[in-house]
Amino acid sequence: MFGNRVIFAAVAAAGLMLSAAPADAQTVLKVQTSTKSGGFSFKYLKDHWAPRLEAMSGGELSIEFMPIKSVVDRKETPEAVGAGVLSGDLTSIAYFSGRNPAFAILGDMIAGYDTPEQIQTFCRHGGGTQVLQDLWDATLPGMIHVIGCGPVSKEALVSKVPIKSVDDLKGLKIRSPSGLAATVFRKAGAAPASISFSDVFTSLEKGVVDAADASAYVNNDKNGFHQIARYPLYPGIHSMAVHQFTVGKALWDKLTADQRVILETWYYAAYDDLRRVLDLQDKKLVARDRAEGKITVIDWPQAERDKFRTIAMKAWEDTAAKSPEARKALDAHYGFMRQIGLIK
Repeated sequence: MFGNRVIFAAVAAAGLMLSAAPADAQTVLKVQTSTKSGGFSFKYLKDHWAPRLEAMSGGELSIEFMPIKSVVDRKETPEAVGAGVLSGDLTSIAYFSGRNPAFAILGDMIAGYDTPEQIQTFCRHGGGTQVLQDLWDATLPGMIHVIGCGPVSKEALVSKVPIKSVDDLKGLKIRSPSGLAATVFRKAGAAPASISFSDVFTSLEKGVVDAADASAYVNNDKNGFHQIARYPLYPGIHSMAVHQFTVGKALWDKLTADQRVILETWYYAAYDDLRRVLDLQDKKLVARDRAEGKITVIDWPQAERDKFRTIAMKAWEDTAAKSPEARKALDAHYGFMRQIGLIK
């Protein structure tokens, strides 16, 4: 799972490993993300929030973002962080679902929450971060410290046909990642197909699928999906990928109490800002498309969203039954969702 350790040794020798430094030296955090270097989120964090960490810490801390797979495969970042090859990762929790189904539940509660704000609050104040920390402690003991977690956007759903209710999902051919998402759509009566993201446009164009679980509205627009799938659902009804921000436990132990507070405060401020900026990007495009009238943007009423959540709960339960950690993760979600009135 860790890959070729010889490669990691070479990387470390090249200078990517965080070495011990004098107390008065700047600590540079080398963090691999799950986004490409040209992506909006990567550029926004690099341009707007990397400088702020240095300012907030009085020059004691700085951060260098690296794009997905630039140092290690996206699924290998935890071992790289624990070994010191990377200082940390800022990546999708769902990538690690193969290790334990609990990562699927913490990584994307399909149809669970209505807004990104809700699940960010779960992470920060509802016990989500601690559950994730406990999971990493069980998976890689003593290697990972979780600073925080949260989503940056809720995905929209692109479709060639109107999907105005849960009933319209029945018989729908939909591109969906395997795992929890596919299980939810299947329980709703749809026919999910596992198709790579790079093939979404062609699959929609040729009628292989009627709809696609793809990305946020702004990304779907950029990829041209709305040219052929003119009935997008916005706000989305399903996916909201949750990212983790972790650092190596050895590195965390070396930080001062003030530096730890700064790093956590910086992360949640950065992700809160990024989430709001992406939301504005989505809303701007939705307003444009509604005004032009070439695209019919569908917004499900709350009653249909609640109905879909009830269906999704059966898939959550199936996943929770696969491990004690998955059961614990789902119960943590349930406790918070009841607290804010999403479920009874």
